[in-house]
Amino acid sequence: MNRKKLLQWLPLAIFALVMFTPLRTPVMAGLQRGLLATGLWNANAPTAGAAPAANTPVVPTGGAAYPHQLPLTTLDGKSVSLSDLKGKAVFVNMWASWCPPCVAEMPGIQALYTKTDPQKVAFVMISLDENPAKARALLKRQGYTLPVYFPAGPLVAPFNSNSIPSTVILGPNGEVAARHEGMADYDTPEFKAALEQLAR
Repeated sequence: MNRKKLLQWLPLAIFALVMFTPLRTPVMAGLQRGLLATGLWNANAPTAGAAPAANTPVVPTGGAAYPHQLPLTTLDGKSVSLSDLKGKAVFVNMWASWCPPCVAEMPGIQALYTKTDPQKVAFVMISLDENPAKARALLKRQGYTLPVYFPAGPLVAPFNSNSIPSTVILGPNGEVAARHEGMADYDTPEFKAALEQLAR
C-alpha cells in the first residue's frame, strides 16, 4: 500500500481502534472531561424546596428517599442501607466503569469528596457494573477513594433513572434536594457550600 492510501485509511483505523477496543471509554471520557472544564456543565447548588433556575442542570424534585429502603453492599461485601446516613446531606451518584460521561465527571466528584466535611456530607457512589471487579479496577487505577457501593436489589425512586450518570442530592431527613441526569462538574465552591449548608 502506498503512502497516500495509508494516510487516507489512517483516520478510519484510529477511529476503529478507539471505538472498538477498551480504549473507547478512557478516550471518550477524556474528551468529555475537556468539555466539563469549559464550565458549561457546572452543577448548580442544591436547595431543598427552591425553584430551579432557567437551564439549571440540577432540578429540585421534593419527596423523600429514606422511607424507601435502598439496600447496598460495600466493596468488601458488607450490607448497608442508605438510611444509615440520615442526618447528613448525601451525594448519591449512579455510575458504571463502561460509561464515558460517568468516568469524565468522577475526578470532579473525587475532588469535591476530599474537600467536604464528612461530619456533614456523605458520598454514595453506586456502581451499576455487572462485574464489580471492573469498578474496583477503575477505582484502583485512578486512585479514587470515594465510597463505592453496589445495589443489593432493584433501584427504587428517586434513584431509578433511565440514564447514567445520574445524581441525587438528599437532605438530612432524606428529602430530595436536587436531581441531575447526565454529567456535570460538581467541584465548585458554591456546590460544596450548598451541600454543607443543606446538612444544617
